[in-house]
Amino acid sequence: MNSPAKKAALPFKELVALMALMTALTALSIDAMLPALSDIGKDLNASNPNDVQLIISLIFLGTAIGQMFYGPLSDSIGRKPTVILGIGIYIIGCLLSIFAQDFNWMLIGRFLQGVGVGAPRIMALAIIRDQFEGSAMARVMSYVFTTFIIVPLIAPSIGQLILLVASWHMIFILLLVMSLVILVWFLMRQPETLSPDHKRPFALNQVFASIKQVLLTPAALGYTVANGLSSSPFVAFLSSVQQILQEQYALGTMFPLVFSFLTLFVGGATFVNARWVVRLGMQVMTRYSLIGLFVSAIGFGIVAYFYQGHPPLWTLIVYFAITLFCIGILFGNLSSLAMEHLGHIAGTGAAVTNSLATLISLPLGILIGYAYNGTVFPLVIGFGLCGYTALLAQKWAESRKG
Repeated sequence: MNSPAKKAALPFKELVALMALMTALTALSIDAMLPALSDIGKDLNASNPNDVQLIISLIFLGTAIGQMFYGPLSDSIGRKPTVILGIGIYIIGCLLSIFAQDFNWMLIGRFLQGVGVGAPRIMALAIIRDQFEGSAMARVMSYVFTTFIIVPLIAPSIGQLILLVASWHMIFILLLVMSLVILVWFLMRQPETLSPDHKRPFALNQVFASIKQVLLTPAALGYTVANGLSSSPFVAFLSSVQQILQEQYALGTMFPLVFSFLTLFVGGATFVNARWVVRLGMQVMTRYSLIGLFVSAIGFGIVAYFYQGHPPLWTLIVYFAITLFCIGILFGNLSSLAMEHLGHIAGTGAAVTNSLATLISLPLGILIGYAYNGTVFPLVIGFGLCGYTALLAQKWAESRKG
């Protein structure tokens, strides 16, 4: 029988709002920038049109590195100081991006934003876990997750609206203001939730030991690799979708609306998965989704071939919708499958597997994105190959269970 949930220090609605805002900062930092990528590249003299993709990719890299350390650090110094540290780093990154005079400084700023934004995202989960358990925790998380789905739907439109009346600098100013609001709200209202009895000294060897444990657990490693491989073309999609839809297909200011429509399929997949995963199991759901990535890439690749890499827009939207639905199924399942074999290091294990998956997906995602040549071929080939190799990694992981 579960023990009663701990009483929240903040009123329930205020806690949900604050945690949702902390979580939403990551999505807004990525998706609000999409309409501005070409403008930033031109203003800061990016040497190659594809270089603007790094504005998206480097925030993933920073987050992957940062989140490895925030969990163990917060277990030592507390949740509150960890959030303050992370938001401080994020603010520095915003300021560097706002005042960047060349493209390299922009990239440094984006990397620091990634390092910093991992703290409020990870700590929101830790703070909820500190105060709730069982169905009460699931209730809070459902509200927070709803916000996490909604933000990517509206973020590109927010960015596009800003560009209609101001320069791209104003998007970073919005992110800066939002981070300051979170910081002030958090400082004034959110008490420390980590019990003094649960504090433990921070040691880097804990992080490295967790990495070693993942690498030496074949099933966990296999699912982590599958997660990284299947996420690679999604990173490339986020990095190059503005070039494809806004420039190649000349959607202009309609781009945010089409992008928001496509993200509905990621959110919809999570609800479908919640219903069907109980009946079919995570392995079956991920296997079908990876097969879907591979088969749909072959089918659409044939269509694209007959149109010299520029198929009709409606066919591209249908393909993206199918692909993103498959990605939405994979997101939670592959992480959960990896964690099934790391129950003894659940907290740091989750951070390590997610970070390793990101560090696998980033180089491949950047490579796929950089291959963009004015056609859809690089991205479609990337989804197909990564889907197939991820399927092989999943089969290997299942064969090594025991």
